[in-house]
Amino acid sequence: MNRQVILNLILIGAVTALLVMNISGKKNKSNQGTTNTSEMVLKNIYTRTSVRSYEGREIEKDKVEQMLRAAMSAPTAMNKQPWAFIVVNDRAVLNSLADSLPHAKMAAEAPVAIVVCGDLSKVLEGEASTYWIQDASAATENLLLAAHGLGLGAVWTGVYPNQRRVEAVKAILNLPENIIPLNVIPVGYPKGPQAPKDKWNTDNIHYNKW
Repeated sequence: MNRQVILNLILIGAVTALLVMNISGKKNKSNQGTTNTSEMVLKNIYTRTSVRSYEGREIEKDKVEQMLRAAMSAPTAMNKQPWAFIVVNDRAVLNSLADSLPHAKMAAEAPVAIVVCGDLSKVLEGEASTYWIQDASAATENLLLAAHGLGLGAVWTGVYPNQRRVEAVKAILNLPENIIPLNVIPVGYPKGPQAPKDKWNTDNIHYNKW
């Protein structure tokens, strides 16, 4: 085997090795990115907690929109999307909600509250008509997780099915008959550190049968 052939073989081997290393590196980076993203998503879920005390600063409009986009990304029965969202940032209205709802006093301190509602004009018929509650609840959880991921704090304060609270919110926000408030979510930048509760309990897990 002459010298030129040997050099060519060495060159081909070197190029092949570089290509393999490059492909392997890209795969590792891709896998690393997937792992990091998964860890971030799970960490956001595990560390979310109810926040009831807020700093005085305002929430950026783009963050409010991101929370609403997350809410509307929730699953919904037959894609009916029977929900509506009222963003409250008027101090007088926030104070009225705080005064009227026994568990939403923190709305008086929050810069924003988002009221998650069901739209009865969009619900399924018959027994499935109450699926709006599940749909709006899924939207609410997405909103809470988005708030936490954006560095905000929020808390779910229940309205429906307590009829007195429903009527109070409907009156304050001038809601039409077909719009039912499920909850009020005060949102703000957390005041001080927040410690999530560890709710993991294997006693609540069953496989196949009870």
